[in-house]
Amino acid sequence: MTTQAPADRRVPEGLVLRPYAGPADIIEMVRIFNASNERIGIDERISVEVLTNGLAHPSDRFDPALDVVVAQVAEKVVAYGWTAWIDTTDGLREHRTRGQVDPDWERRGIGSAILAHNEARARMVATGHATDRPRVYGTWAADRRPTAAALLTANGYQPVRYFFDMVRPTLDEVEVPPMPDGIEVRPADDPSLYRQLFDADAEAFVDHWGGFTADDAAFAEWTQDPDFDPSLFVVGWDGDHVAGAVFNKIEARENEELNRKRGLLDSVFVRRPWRRRGLAAALVARSLVQLRERGMTSAWLGVDADNPTSALGVYERAGFAVDRRSTAYRKPMDLEPKP
Repeated sequence: MTTQAPADRRVPEGLVLRPYAGPADIIEMVRIFNASNERIGIDERISVEVLTNGLAHPSDRFDPALDVVVAQVAEKVVAYGWTAWIDTTDGLREHRTRGQVDPDWERRGIGSAILAHNEARARMVATGHATDRPRVYGTWAADRRPTAAALLTANGYQPVRYFFDMVRPTLDEVEVPPMPDGIEVRPADDPSLYRQLFDADAEAFVDHWGGFTADDAAFAEWTQDPDFDPSLFVVGWDGDHVAGAVFNKIEARENEELNRKRGLLDSVFVRRPWRRRGLAAALVARSLVQLRERGMTSAWLGVDADNPTSALGVYERAGFAVDRRSTAYRKPMDLEPKP
């Protein structure tokens, strides 16, 4: 259903919020995302192919037809947003809200309208989902987006956690430590292994802050990502058990647009029984070599600033340095009707 933006907000005349309508909207969402990042100097881009895959696997937690909203003035798409929910590892039911405004249309109340819409959608979903967990809204914003931070804090959101994007600017001079006793690196590009790898990753991150989905829809999205390439993975095996791994990725379209050759250590994990033995450092170093052998000249990854397994120190010793910080925000959700 198409709706007018709230009348009590200062928004452009004729602004309407409507449901996501398919492939044509994906093109506009990609345009807005990339233009916004370019405007503020964030070297991250998304492609139509990647976003199409991300929206192609609806579940009870996120359905694009219901949970994505598009903001339009006349025939011009000027913003979009979405919501999803997750049960977090710290005991909450978090209803996540995100949005992106065309940089040429910022500071006109559109972001506020998207946020209000998303919160209303999240409350509607929450009323139909019984849970004993406290409910909260959750979101995040790069620190290079001060206007986003100001919008969130003005609407009652508080910072709760910090995350770093880290970059190793060169892949030269990689020191490769030995593998821990009893663990060997073996190929992981056999499709019969994909679910085992996915589940091992999900299990390892149960100890980490936040929340993630590990259902069939999430697995399908992972394996159908246009940049999914298990020949890049570096997996440490203890017999038939996955002890730990690095799921490496080369985002070819992003590299082409940014004229660089950078690889991504997309997920780095070690399962509990194999921690504190130097396995993470050994896998990270081998990942850097793997990316270098595939023609990359730099690498990046993301990390929780308060990672409980001391990952930040592992990455710093491997030659990574913090490039930018992002902040996670939360706000309590009140389901009681307003008087």
